[in-house]
Amino acid sequence: MQSHSSTIGPSRTATLPATFGAVELSVVIITYNEERNIARCLASVQGVADDIVVVDSFSTDATGRIVQEHGARFVQHAFEGHIEQKNWAITQAKFPWVLSLDADEALDGALVMSIRALKHNGPQAEGYTMNRLTSYCGTWIRHGGWYPDTKLRLWDSRKGQWGGTNPHDRYEMDSGARTRPLQGNILHYSYRSISDHIKQADYFTTIAAQALHANGKQPGMLKLLVSPCVKFISSYVLRGGFRDGFHGFVIARISASATFWKYAKLRQLWRERP
Repeated sequence: MQSHSSTIGPSRTATLPATFGAVELSVVIITYNEERNIARCLASVQGVADDIVVVDSFSTDATGRIVQEHGARFVQHAFEGHIEQKNWAITQAKFPWVLSLDADEALDGALVMSIRALKHNGPQAEGYTMNRLTSYCGTWIRHGGWYPDTKLRLWDSRKGQWGGTNPHDRYEMDSGARTRPLQGNILHYSYRSISDHIKQADYFTTIAAQALHANGKQPGMLKLLVSPCVKFISSYVLRGGFRDGFHGFVIARISASATFWKYAKLRQLWRERP
């Protein structure tokens, strides 16, 4: 798909000051039809952001209107993959120091205070990690590998880039770059229903299978059969998912199923396009 973009409001490529010190911070968010979530996300960063840019893949709902009502810049750009979109979004930040969030995330009070202190005192590293706490069908999930779910989300954008395998992007710092943890949580408002989880698992496993196929990965039958069992035992038993009650079991079960779907779809792709 050929990339094209449109912009509402000013947009500039990031400036690059040379030294540490008190920093100005750009918050960068990517969206597509996020009218349910984006206001909460934007409100949570008002106390730390010197610049907020939302890069949108041509939403058809009220996302754009809500973004502009909150005083953020709204830039539209064709979606070519999670990694590609997030790397392009960084180029729209006014400042090299970037806090990256998804629209269904928000900062808790402790994390806001940590970021304010960092901005005031100046950074002591090139990147900062923070824990993410997820709300699943209205329940905060603290086990099963879902917490602390540490993420690298605040960094000097001159020192790395988004990588990983779609749809599981991660920010990768350059060799020698230092990272430190921040106190507080990203609050992740994930699935409103079990059906939402199943739909997204189906969507993400299709993308993952396509990425593995493009990289020449071919799973054997043993991996197809064993990996889902290993995933369930790891999530529900070894990582304590059972402590989250009914929803802990549901998460472990869907995660195991998603592992099976990913490798089954990958095998099907090899049958169709050897």
